Amino acid sequence: MKKDTLMSIGQVAERTGAAVSAIRFYADEQLLPVNRTTGGRRLFERSVIRRVSFILISQQLGYSLSHIKQVLASLPNERTPTKADWEKLSRGFAKDIDQKVAQLQTLKASLSTCIGCGCLSLQKCRLYNPDDKINQRGSGPRYLLGDSAVDLEEM
Repeated sequence: MKKDTLMSIGQVAERTGAAVSAIRFYADEQLLPVNRTTGGRRLFERSVIRRVSFILISQQLGYSLSHIKQVLASLPNERTPTKADWEKLSRGFAKDIDQKVAQLQTLKASLSTCIGCGCLSLQKCRLYNPDDKINQRGSGPRYLLGDSAVDLEEM
């Protein structure tokens, strides 16, 4: 590793738009590989810019740092990730995003109808869920959790 290819924590923060304290935290949580000088100064390879950007975007999408750390663990720490490394990571992430989109579409389609929550607060709930029979399937929004609206008379 050439010393002139390393960036200071301030340079990484400036380049990514993240606060220095956030970069420090990500490094301390082992989300970012870091090199230390003999004086304890943190230096980062340029590839960290992409990692920080990925972390920031993932957080905006609602992913926890533990999930992000797990995903980033598949990338190499000892070398700059290649295009193939990032493509592999993005395929897994894309699959998760597709699932979230499908869940949101189901929610959107169900907003004005019964979602199987068992609330019985609407007049028409008696039509969709007489006597709260959906409760026999468990708590929560059963239809949004994947249960189908089968004939409740059979229950």
